[in-house]
Amino acid sequence: MLCGRWRSCRRRPEEPPVPAQVATPVALAPPDGGSKRPGLRALKKMGLTEDEDVRAMLRGSRLCKIRSRTWHKERLYRLQEDGLSVWFQRRIPRAPSQHIFFVQHIEAVREGHQSEGLRRFGGAFPPARCLTIAFKGRRKNLDLAAATAEEAQRWVRGLAKLRARLDAMSQRERLDHWIHAYLHRADSDQDSKMSFKEIKSLLRMVNVDMNDMYAYRLFKECDHSNNERLEGAEIEEFLRRLLKRPELEDIFHQYSGEDRVLSAPELLEFLKDQGEDTATLAHAQKLIHTYELNETAKQHELMTLDGFMMYLLSPEGAALDPAHTCVFQDMDQPLSHYFISSSHNTYLTDSQIGGLSSTEAYVRAFAQGCRCVELDCWEGPGGEPIIYHGHTLTSKILFRDVVQTVRDHAFTLSPYPVILSLENHCGLEQQAVMAHHLRTILGDALVTEALDAQNLEELPSPEQLKGRVLVKGKKLSAARGEDGRMLSDQEEEEEEEEEEAEAAEQRRRAKQISPELSALAVYCCATRLQTLRPNRVPPQPCQVSSLNERKAKKLIREAGNSFVRHNARHLTRVYPLGLRMNSANYSPQEMWNSGCQLVALNFQTPGYEMDLNAGRFLVNGRCGYILKPARLRQPDTTFDPECPGPPRTTLTIQVLTAQQLPKLNTEKPNSIVDPLVRVEIHGVPADCARKETNYVLNNGFNPRWGQTLQFQLRAPELVLVRFVVEDYDTTSPNDFVGQFTLPLSSLKQGYRHIHLLSKDGASLSPATLFVHIHIQRF
Repeated sequence: MLCGRWRSCRRRPEEPPVPAQVATPVALAPPDGGSKRPGLRALKKMGLTEDEDVRAMLRGSRLCKIRSRTWHKERLYRLQEDGLSVWFQRRIPRAPSQHIFFVQHIEAVREGHQSEGLRRFGGAFPPARCLTIAFKGRRKNLDLAAATAEEAQRWVRGLAKLRARLDAMSQRERLDHWIHAYLHRADSDQDSKMSFKEIKSLLRMVNVDMNDMYAYRLFKECDHSNNERLEGAEIEEFLRRLLKRPELEDIFHQYSGEDRVLSAPELLEFLKDQGEDTATLAHAQKLIHTYELNETAKQHELMTLDGFMMYLLSPEGAALDPAHTCVFQDMDQPLSHYFISSSHNTYLTDSQIGGLSSTEAYVRAFAQGCRCVELDCWEGPGGEPIIYHGHTLTSKILFRDVVQTVRDHAFTLSPYPVILSLENHCGLEQQAVMAHHLRTILGDALVTEALDAQNLEELPSPEQLKGRVLVKGKKLSAARGEDGRMLSDQEEEEEEEEEEAEAAEQRRRAKQISPELSALAVYCCATRLQTLRPNRVPPQPCQVSSLNERKAKKLIREAGNSFVRHNARHLTRVYPLGLRMNSANYSPQEMWNSGCQLVALNFQTPGYEMDLNAGRFLVNGRCGYILKPARLRQPDTTFDPECPGPPRTTLTIQVLTAQQLPKLNTEKPNSIVDPLVRVEIHGVPADCARKETNYVLNNGFNPRWGQTLQFQLRAPELVLVRFVVEDYDTTSPNDFVGQFTLPLSSLKQGYRHIHLLSKDGASLSPATLFVHIHIQRF
């Protein structure tokens, strides 16, 4: 196995650094015919070569793709021999990368009619023959029907095994698997030997722009048989040279001494220097037993360079504190003390003008940890309320179907409460239908009365509301407008944004609220925020305000501390301006700085704003609830995000190297990225900053920087750190390569790997950044 002998071949001092670049695997040709190699190395490493389900997937299946009532097309689907991707047939051939999907990008595989598409269009196929592949990010579901129930089950079981094995692989195993998958593709005649031409093809596939003379010298140094072909051990030696990490060798030798192995005390010294002050000798011994590959070294409690690399590439060696990946915060405080992951126009899969509305959008939001979803409710035909973006060309879905989706998917990822934010445009009759659906479909999960009628001075906690659904809506007993009628969220949008008035009939209906629906607004009673000045009779904590981003920013500027104090006791929801026709987002950080809990974003629109949202809710088990800093929870706090005080923390980041960055243009072998790294600080205005390295020319495989970036921070408890890699371009804006965002409070010090994500938040494994982090507090 490659990773067990990774570092045995050292680069000569006179050799230049290997320039390069990498991408996620691409399909270079449809898999017609099997491999001429004896066995499938990639799948062997996954231990799945003898699995009957996987073998059936390798042979391929003709599955019916279902897109509408009339669009049912049979297509060939076949697992590729890398075990990482599935090739599929298209009616019109496209670029090779458009004929595959990757196992690591699958969010879920559902059996039967468990998608909106199959429920609507799959009636001609028995549920036992159907399956849905749901993807991470914006890619549409793949609804399929097999010829038999057994064939459908083979794909369901096979994909489950591949996903489980991929999830269980270490970063080193992923890299080994990845490079051998490319090696197989570069071997054009499938004879298990590599000519120099094939080696050059391999280098281009993994984004290595290597000088021909140097590449040939490296090739000949490994060609011990001197026959212009590399095979067996010669190929492994070439790969070892290609994948060398000199910077890790240097760090290892600083602590290992002349014997070139780390004892447990030496490893402990390294951990202490990493900033892990609580590390013990027993912990160092445990790391050796967990990550060391050599059994003899393990028995003597020694760590070799291979084991050291395994540790640094593991979750324990990552920038994100592994202790923060589970629920570790106090979940017994009032709801107003938490940031709550929130979605705006949740039903949309695209823009708010002509996009598709779908229950699948709710499924995807819940899969991302969302805990507050929006339902825009309008009068529908046949007495059934519908959900869509009113007065636009967006499609319509049934309110009832959305509530069923909430029941089935709301608590798959997180057990903590879900808030249904109702924007109600229905008349009394259909409001009563909405209340009926909520009660009958959600049953006991729906909160219909206060948990403790004796304690109404503060909101219940997430722990108390586990598995429960709250309705945010108008309450008959709430404050009324000047004309004696209720002001809804939608009306506030009209008044604040001065949008075109509703039709007269709809305005009349909006003035009314049915008792049945009013009764369901228990802890989230929609109320217009009238003033932040203290009242003789303070408002009840169950009153929730909804503000558009413009008004929220105005309050932050003009009443910063008062707004923070208000949000210490009450929930505040912030939503994008209606002028954002393409469903663009605003930066949520400004709103979090003031303690706003329900900062609603368009989850369907990727960008740095959603990266920040994902980074904020990355920790605490991704449960969708993050405990606000103490200064945002105290009712008498003096904190003002506009005046945070003097610097309290210095963050120093040394950007060292990157590994296996993705190739941006997979269809052009000679297209190599020129990467640079930018570190962004998102926090209170005085802390916001961005600094970047120089770019490295034509090297995305193992670029080196060694540059130091430093930041002074005044409110470190609110800071998010965003690491961004871009492809430098002199004539046009830089192209996005990958990013990773996390809270400063969850950032570990010392030498750390940062595992990069795509625009959609999918893993770009094995792409990483290697950095050194130092945090000085004063």
